[in-house]
Amino acid sequence: MKTRTTMGTAMKLRHKTPISGGARAAMAALVLTGTLSGCISLAPKTPDLLLRLTPDQTAPAGAQATGKIADAIVVLDPESDRSLDVLRVPVKVDGSTISYLKDGWWIEKPTRQFRSLLAETLRAQTGQLVVEGGDFEVTGKTLIGGRLLQMGYDVPSSSVVVRFDAIRTERGGPLVTHRFEAVVPGVKAEAASVAPALNKAANDVAGQIAAWVKTGG
Repeated sequence: MKTRTTMGTAMKLRHKTPISGGARAAMAALVLTGTLSGCISLAPKTPDLLLRLTPDQTAPAGAQATGKIADAIVVLDPESDRSLDVLRVPVKVDGSTISYLKDGWWIEKPTRQFRSLLAETLRAQTGQLVVEGGDFEVTGKTLIGGRLLQMGYDVPSSSVVVRFDAIRTERGGPLVTHRFEAVVPGVKAEAASVAPALNKAANDVAGQIAAWVKTGG
């Protein structure tokens, strides 16, 4: 009997032992974590589509262009306003309102993608040495820069528009500017439809610029 009484007293004392502050905080954190896990997600939602520009015209495998950098065509980073300096696709709602396309993000900023697309199109059309430069310190025979004015969706016309103000500078020659544009009409305002239309329009503009450079027009 004495043994049972001692064990019972020990069990009562064990249950009445106070929980320390650190243990109480740890238990509260576990309860809170379990509660939040069913309500929110701390990880960003992955977009349904990642948009990328791919060139329609490419230099053939094994093609090689050599020469001095001073004789090269240098494609510079285009400038743009802040609506294009992001990974979202701008949607022009009206003359003064811009939104962004749902469920579709650029895999890389559109200015950088357009620069690479234009450089590859120039390689394919001219056969010359073409390099990509990040700033105006790069020298070459021909410098191609400019400003990407629009690369997105236009709600009033249900179309995708790519517009580029190109600047061409020839060594020892004048600075020449030209505005290029391509429009793909009848496009649904959804990422799956806008993505291929943007690629088509961007390739159209790149082809126009390459022809302009090639002919010196």
